Amino acid sequence: MPVVNFAVEGRDNCVTIGDSAYVYARTEHGSFVLSANCPHRGGPLNLAEFEPGRTRLVCPWHDRATSVTKAIKAGLPSVRRGDRVTAVLPDPEGLGYTLQHRPLSTGLTGC
Repeated sequence: MPVVNFAVEGRDNCVTIGDSAYVYARTEHGSFVLSANCPHRGGPLNLAEFEPGRTRLVCPWHDRATSVTKAIKAGLPSVRRGDRVTAVLPDPEGLGYTLQHRPLSTGLTGC
């Protein structure tokens, strides 16, 4: 499992391993490394917004809701230091990783 250091926001804020992408989400409920792919059909979960009055993220493709509490509990080990995050990410096939930029919804940027 690679230990990856990447940006909290802006350029290189997303780590991609094979078909899986991960971003650092900052919400009022906590901060955590989030799969940028919706578990339902692979939609861009990095663009998800919160259900009004709830702690669930709604995928912009199919309106499937994902619990933030479950995402935090299932979260990948990570530590934030300043504007960088260090995380341990799954890479069972040894594919290696790339860094790229992915936009985040306002609900995931702590704004």
